[in-house]
Amino acid sequence: MHRSAPRLTRILACAAVPVMLVVAGCSSDSGDKKEADSSASASPEATKSEPAVEAAKFAELPDACSSVEAKTVKSLVPSAKSKNGTRGKSSDASVRGSCSWNGLADKGVKGSQYRWLDVGFTRFASDQTLGSGAARAGEEFDKQVKKTEATDGAKNIATGSVSGVGDQATKITYDQSKTDEDFRFTTIVARTGNVVVVVNYNGAGYAGAKTPSAESVLKGATMAVKDAVAAVADANAKTDASPKASDKATGKATDEGADKASDTSSKKPSKKPSSSAKSKSSD
Repeated sequence: MHRSAPRLTRILACAAVPVMLVVAGCSSDSGDKKEADSSASASPEATKSEPAVEAAKFAELPDACSSVEAKTVKSLVPSAKSKNGTRGKSSDASVRGSCSWNGLADKGVKGSQYRWLDVGFTRFASDQTLGSGAARAGEEFDKQVKKTEATDGAKNIATGSVSGVGDQATKITYDQSKTDEDFRFTTIVARTGNVVVVVNYNGAGYAGAKTPSAESVLKGATMAVKDAVAAVADANAKTDASPKASDKATGKATDEGADKASDTSSKKPSKKPSSSAKSKSSD
C-alpha cells in the first residue's frame, strides 16, 4: 500500500501533460490568427485612396477691360464716358475680375439714349475636397441665373438657353423702371470650363426718346459675351504658348554650340566653299 501511492501520483502527473500541451497549442493558434487579421487590415486593398479630381481647364483670366473688343464697346455704348472702361475692385485678378462702360448719347430735342455694359469673370480651381473647377463653376452658374431671375422690380422676365457660347449659357431678359424711365435689360450667364462669365447690358430712352427694343439689347449682350468667352481661351492660350525655362536653356545651349562651331570653322577656311556656305552668301 505504501509503494502504490507514489506510483499513482506519477501516473496522474503524466496524464496531465497532454492537457497542458493542448492548451498551449490553442494559445499559439489564437496569436497566429490575430497576426493574420492585423496583416489583412494593413494591406493596400483595405486602404484605397480617393480618385483625384479633374484638373481645372483654365489657370488665368483675361484683363476684364480688354475682354470685350473695342469695336463691340463702341457699338453698344457709343458715348461711353471711358472707352477703356471702369475696372472693378478685386483682391486677386486671376480669380475674379470685372469692367463696366456707360454713357449718355444726348441728341438734344430728340432725346437721349443711355447704355450700360458690364462684364464679370469668376474662375474656380479644382480641389480634392470641394470638387473639380468645372463642377464648382457649374454651381456658380446656377446661382447667378437664379439671382438674376430674382431681381427686385423686374417685369416680363424671360429665361432661355443661348447656343454656341461656351459649355453652357443662359439669357435672362426683363424690364425695370428706374429714375422714372423704362429700362430694357439682358443678362447672359455663361460657363466655359471652370470659368463663369456674366454680361449685363441695358438701356433706356430719356427726354422722350424711345426705349431700346428687347431684340437690340439681347443682340448687344450676345456680342459682348462671345467676346468675353473667347478672351478666356485667348488668355490661357498665350500662357500655354510661352516657352518653358527648360526650352529656353536648351535653345541657349544650342545657340552657344552653333557659335563655337562657327568660330572653329572660321579659323580653318576650306579651299572650296561648301554648298551651305554658298547658300548663306547668296542670302
